[in-house]
Amino acid sequence: MADQLEPMPTDWQRALAVVAHPDDLEYGCAAAVATWTATGREVAYLMATRGEAGIDTLAPAEAGPVREREERAGAAVVGVTTVEFLDHADGVIEYGPALRRDIAAAIRRHRPELVVTLNFDDTWAGGAYWNTPDHRAVGRAVMDAVADAGNRWIFPDAGEPWGGVRWVAVAGSDSPTHAVDVTDGLEAGVRSLVAHRAYIEALTGDDPEKYARELVEGFARESATRFAGRPAIPFRLFNR
Repeated sequence: MADQLEPMPTDWQRALAVVAHPDDLEYGCAAAVATWTATGREVAYLMATRGEAGIDTLAPAEAGPVREREERAGAAVVGVTTVEFLDHADGVIEYGPALRRDIAAAIRRHRPELVVTLNFDDTWAGGAYWNTPDHRAVGRAVMDAVADAGNRWIFPDAGEPWGGVRWVAVAGSDSPTHAVDVTDGLEAGVRSLVAHRAYIEALTGDDPEKYARELVEGFARESATRFAGRPAIPFRLFNR
């Protein structure tokens, strides 16, 4: 059928996931990461901010360290040991050369074949929800920084050029093209989101595990209808 999702490529070894905030990857994408790392692939995380503006009941100076700890714990659940933070200001990230340079430098440093980022369209869910400026800025900067990283004349002081990125995969897109079977990574994906306990407790009155399980498992089951009935995390895949 025309609306079915293709399997994601598997002939790669290193990936770099670049998003705006702690927790961005845990809303589904981490289940795919768990599936990848279980097969011996290497995945590193790069956060543009420490999510310091994300908990209404905690001042940024308190929230930033809490959210960093929760992100490192959630990453560890899915086999990710490298988690880096760029320290751009949460909520007011600016798209531009500074952001592109920081991301390009990380790409040159980690030398991934696959780069993962989050939906950078103006909206979510077919236009039902407005996307945040941080997601839009970071996602678009990622797309541009992949090309920047391979050009020796752009940001020449930001490391040796790396033109080896073969794909950029965008999670949360309204127009996905590919998916990862997360049958074996789903439970780790749920536990990865549960690690963001302080954030979830400030966000909702639901039990964090119930909240995480319903969201992550529900998303994977919904995507299964386009992936031969297998629980899946979808991506829009761009070839490089």
